Amino acid sequence: MNKTNQHSFSSVISINPYAKTYFSGISSFLTETTSPQYAKNQFVISYLNTNGFITSRIEITKNIPEEDLYDAINSKVYDELGLDQAITYQVQFIETFNSLDAENRHFQVFIVDPINIAEIFEETVQKIKYIDLIIPVPLLLKSLYVKEIIQNSGAHCFVYFQQNDAFITFYYDKEFVYTKSLKYSFIQMHERFCELYGERVEYEEFIDFLANHNLRETTSDFKEHLIKLYKEIFANINDIVTFVKRAFEIDKTEHLYIGSQIYTLSKLDEMAEAELGIKSSNFEFDYGFESEGTYIDQIHALMHTYTALPEEEKYECNFTSYPRPPKFQQRVSGKIIMVVAASLLLAFMYPVTYWVLTYAQTLQHDLLDKEYRELHLIKTTREATINNREADKAKAVALLTKEEKEYNEKKATLIKIHDVKVNYPMKSKLLAQLTKDLNYYDVKVETWSYSEANETKNFTLDLVSSSDKQITQLIEYLTKVYENKFNFFLEDISYNKENKKYFSELKVKIL
Repeated sequence: MNKTNQHSFSSVISINPYAKTYFSGISSFLTETTSPQYAKNQFVISYLNTNGFITSRIEITKNIPEEDLYDAINSKVYDELGLDQAITYQVQFIETFNSLDAENRHFQVFIVDPINIAEIFEETVQKIKYIDLIIPVPLLLKSLYVKEIIQNSGAHCFVYFQQNDAFITFYYDKEFVYTKSLKYSFIQMHERFCELYGERVEYEEFIDFLANHNLRETTSDFKEHLIKLYKEIFANINDIVTFVKRAFEIDKTEHLYIGSQIYTLSKLDEMAEAELGIKSSNFEFDYGFESEGTYIDQIHALMHTYTALPEEEKYECNFTSYPRPPKFQQRVSGKIIMVVAASLLLAFMYPVTYWVLTYAQTLQHDLLDKEYRELHLIKTTREATINNREADKAKAVALLTKEEKEYNEKKATLIKIHDVKVNYPMKSKLLAQLTKDLNYYDVKVETWSYSEANETKNFTLDLVSSSDKQITQLIEYLTKVYENKFNFFLEDISYNKENKKYFSELKVKIL
């Protein structure tokens, strides 16, 4: 399988080979072009409609070695599908997982007649020499999940109408499950509409009506017959949905996305939800691309989104018959030319290289010898300087140690003097201030004490009063007035019947 790393390209061009439309993408900007040309740094991607390939599910025993897998699948495809042995079909496959089958591997195979590819891309290849990737259109939908444009899991159904084809595709838990071509491309819809209408209508007129008339509002005599046509389409879709749910044991189709290659005023998603009873949305997603305002075919947008996926997130299914030639150094002729050139170069380079290296080594030796003498002189001078500085440093350290010792002794003496001069009068002042308040509330102090622990200074006052109310009023007053100076702690107030006095222990913490 040809693998091309698209991340080495500066632009991407997507091709609709059926409508002959081309969109060029640089960064996140998409532009339609009518005259595409080959460019070496341009990645080219295209797709195959569902009516352009055969698809089926097959089982292969797990005993088949990986190197024989392709041959085994190819052989089984011819046998099970009854393919013409005279035609060498292109067969690609993706592996699907079935947790209930421990003995076999399951694959979704895609089969294409090479003649069909040649016919579909004949005109395109004349303009653009190479096509890096040709992928079945339903596999492009994988990018919606990898890029988290659709974040929900479960069973999702996608319906898309194009000029030459219409397809229905199912994904379950973000992986491809089933696809089928609907016989309701715009061309086929036009033919069926003419049958229902009873007379021939020009194709362009039919398409114009689809694009520019809303079935809810129009009064055209086309309306009745077009509604009949849509009911036929949704009946066909409903049959396929029922089949897929039964065949793949899917309980419920969570969501249906429906859209078309052209913009339509009629809300196809609303009609689908009404006819099928499945929650539906328009098949038009926000890919993050900018454009010139024209309606972008969703398949083109999907191709550009798919191209940006990491290689490990892509389905390995490439039907291109127009790969780029290998790089020059990877071709057989290129390898021979490079070997001959390298041999000649080595033959002439050996004596020249030997002489150059000898001269360079001699020159280097002279330079290093000169540099050594200079550095040795600098080293000797600096060693003498360092020794002098070390001796000066030792003297300075000894002097500093002596000065620090004297400083610490004086500092300790001053701290002790300051504590005696400041802290003791402060204690007396604070006690006097508290005593004044005690007298005001007629509360006496039986005993008091002072203590210091872990830099915390505390007074303990044993209070005596003839009324417990006086004590509580005192505490309330002290708490309000000295809120930022003291913390007061009073656990209980006891009453002595003999003395008819109230006693309490008040602890005062100095802040």
